[in-house]
Amino acid sequence: MTETAASPMPQLGLTLRSLVRADATVLLRSRQALILNFVLPIIVLVVTNRGRFGNPGFLIGMAITYGLLSSALIGYSTTVARDREAGVFQRLRVSPTPTWAIMASRLGVQLATNLAVAVVVMVVGSIIHSTAFTAGDYLLILVVSLLGAAVFLSLGQALVGLVRSATLINAIGRVLYILLILTGILGSTGILGDDFKTFASWTPVGALINLYSAVLNLVPWGSDETTALIACLGYIVVFAGIGIRWFRWDPQ
Repeated sequence: MTETAASPMPQLGLTLRSLVRADATVLLRSRQALILNFVLPIIVLVVTNRGRFGNPGFLIGMAITYGLLSSALIGYSTTVARDREAGVFQRLRVSPTPTWAIMASRLGVQLATNLAVAVVVMVVGSIIHSTAFTAGDYLLILVVSLLGAAVFLSLGQALVGLVRSATLINAIGRVLYILLILTGILGSTGILGDDFKTFASWTPVGALINLYSAVLNLVPWGSDETTALIACLGYIVVFAGIGIRWFRWDPQ
């Protein structure tokens, strides 16, 4: 009697490379991702340049923030929810791939894309606003952008963990996007008073705007900037924890 040899388990590195390649291909072919990641921030740069208002570095940071927020809340969360409804995650779970690797691939590709977007927006923004930054300025903007991407992706992951329906996630994401943008902008200008400004500084967009202002030497580093950094790190921990704890792989 002969025994059937068990099929060897694929190496984790090979599996991860396959996942990353597949996720990157889907993202690059998505028209929505292209618009949210690249077109929207550049539109913001063009509009703010025509108005001739604000510090160029701050405006570039604001454009990057818009792109990061829209990409996470409208793009990432909706894509994950739709794949879940289509049974993509159920099929992946029966493969030898660890569950953590499935989500790590998605998040890793999105973070890499956000980093590329930040570089493109900085270069285009420098040209549009006719300004130049030092290598240190570019590095600091990238660090803050990476932190912001982590905050907004964590928020998107929490949303897709708490809500099952892709349609509902898309609607909630758009409402949250508008609320966060308006709160961050109005709060940073201070036109609604000091109390609202203090409240807005604790929101994800407001905290990120404060950090951009600090790293570009628009304001000295102080308690507001320390608060913004703590708030961003806290959002990452809380939102990521919710997104991991309550995420469901099946659509039902």
